[in-house]
Amino acid sequence: MTTVRQTYLDAAGTALALLGDPAVAARWDEPSALESFAVGGLAAHLAGQVLAVPAVLASPVPDEPPAALIDHYTRATWVGADLDSPTNKGIRASGDKAAADGPAALVERTTATLDGLRETLPEEPADRIVHLKGRWSLTLDDYLTTRLLEIAVHDDDLAVSLGVATPELPDAALEPVFALLTTLSARKHGAPAVLRALARAERAPSDITAI
Repeated sequence: MTTVRQTYLDAAGTALALLGDPAVAARWDEPSALESFAVGGLAAHLAGQVLAVPAVLASPVPDEPPAALIDHYTRATWVGADLDSPTNKGIRASGDKAAADGPAALVERTTATLDGLRETLPEEPADRIVHLKGRWSLTLDDYLTTRLLEIAVHDDDLAVSLGVATPELPDAALEPVFALLTTLSARKHGAPAVLRALARAERAPSDITAI
């Protein structure tokens, strides 16, 4: 049975392969498919789903119960926030900063970090809890599930920006992502709206976006 940790590592490998596509370097300074994000900043944001993990693993964990996976999104300030909100401006600024050294350096850092995670993640205890600085704690597997969602969404964002095929993720990666997005969408729009969008095109709503 494939674990969440191995699934995350496999998905991170698809992101790394996309980051190494020559089209990334060729279009580095061009606008991406996401408004106000250059290709370089978006690439760095995708890479961040790997680069940020070691620091999360190293952060002290307060004596508090972990939040539920769904609460990670219901508490998040960026969900549903305006494009020019401080949170979203901060996300873009962080991506631009991480992209400052260029595409080759980004791929090099991401490769080294992913190589390290391939060694360390399988050794983490099954009940491992991690803390997100300034926010809350999650189980490690729930945290990695949030990274799976980010990788799936931003793999597609970057691929569309480059005009290349979206990387294929295994079912083991897509199933928890779809389950999470469906739950979030039902909370936002109501279960009938999601049911109709998936099963009844003739009365489907125009929007069931989850985040």
